[in-house]
Amino acid sequence: MVMASGGNNTENLTTSTYGIIAIIVFIIAYSLVIGEEFLHLRKSKPVLVAAGIIWVLVGLAYNSIGEPHAAGIAVKHNIEEYAELLLFLLAAMTYINALEERNVFDALRAWLVSRGYSLKRVFWITGLLAFVISPIADNLTTALLMAAVAMAVGAGNTKFVVLACINIVIAANAGGAFSPFGDITT
Repeated sequence: MVMASGGNNTENLTTSTYGIIAIIVFIIAYSLVIGEEFLHLRKSKPVLVAAGIIWVLVGLAYNSIGEPHAAGIAVKHNIEEYAELLLFLLAAMTYINALEERNVFDALRAWLVSRGYSLKRVFWITGLLAFVISPIADNLTTALLMAAVAMAVGAGNTKFVVLACINIVIAANAGGAFSPFGDITT
């Protein structure tokens, strides 16, 4: 389940009754996510309910061993991590939307098309750019930026867009890993 990060004396609660119940709740929620097509249930619903139940189980587990503060510390730590990711994505998407509003992607698409680049060449150019940019920017922003370019160039060609986006994500991750100092999220 969760190990308290508040001190050196941590309890492993994964084999406790609460830990086993949490695993069962997780498996049920994951099964509902897998069966989304057949159940016509949005993925977010079982995941959010399961997350709430698991956090209640964490609180009960730590309370049962006399460490209710450890559960509070774990909740605070996870909320801080979530908030950091949310704010980062908000800023990254704001930049992407600002660039899109200023027609940067349309200009880049027009430049690529005016140069006579085929979709195959655009595939390799966007991958190379993602590889080079990712150590400077983070992988997610790089992938969003290059995917926006690929979608602008390959509008209407779903097969190209899907393959180009896969290429971009792999190239962005490889670029960050290839750099001697990693990307900024390392």
